[in-house]
Amino acid sequence: MKMIIQHNQEYYQGKHRFLMAMNGFGDMTNEEFRHMMIGLKMEKSENGEVFKVPFCAGTSVPVERKQTSTVSPGRCASGWAFSAAGALEVQMFRKTGKRVSLSVQNLLDCSWPQGNEGCNGGLMSNAFQYVKNNGGLDTEESYPYVGRDGPCKYRPEHSAANITAFHTIPQREKILMMVLRKVGPVSATIDASLDTFRFYKQGIYYDPKCSSEDLNHGVLVVGYGFQGKESDNQKYWFVKNSWGTDWGMDGYIKMAKDRDNHCGITTKASFPIV
Repeated sequence: MKMIIQHNQEYYQGKHRFLMAMNGFGDMTNEEFRHMMIGLKMEKSENGEVFKVPFCAGTSVPVERKQTSTVSPGRCASGWAFSAAGALEVQMFRKTGKRVSLSVQNLLDCSWPQGNEGCNGGLMSNAFQYVKNNGGLDTEESYPYVGRDGPCKYRPEHSAANITAFHTIPQREKILMMVLRKVGPVSATIDASLDTFRFYKQGIYYDPKCSSEDLNHGVLVVGYGFQGKESDNQKYWFVKNSWGTDWGMDGYIKMAKDRDNHCGITTKASFPIV
């Protein structure tokens, strides 16, 4: 609380662009938090094809695109699975016109052969590879989230999505902007280990200690925009997290944009093709 109060006092003095607040993670030790809430497994990674920039990359982009699906809580390092499922949900909606929630638990339980480890962490590209190999992913209704590891219970008759391919994005924020406009939400890996991120409440998140290489959490980039003057370091990525609606801005965060790949937002970003 002392740390949060001091930070917010400095915010009102103009030293920061975001506020912090106490939340449900305040009674967890740093070790518990890292074990339960963040986790990526980078040892094995299915990279997919590298996204090639089309000639129209300079097209203007909407200020902000939002996704409306709900943010789900759970003390399980499942951010990678929520990110992958969220990206795939939007692509299926664009293809079919129907919004169907996809099973995060299906990814947790069944994508181990692709290199993921359930609640101990995983990677979104590995999840995409699982869906492609498996030929489908079940609905949330048929395979609900329980936030713990279990046996694979995939049933093809309940599948509501498939993937034909997936792409990784070159590490350039301009390309991420273009993909958001042309394709939709993008799965991204970031550094979410800092206390400032853990207790983020609102505003544009920027912490010089946030690493662009030590990545440990999966999120979904759903849009971008700016506050005040665009040239005044107030541009942001609008990002969906998986820590519940009590965290951040109803489960979302504005992360600093065009500030040297802050927190690794483009270091290992990917999206599926359906």
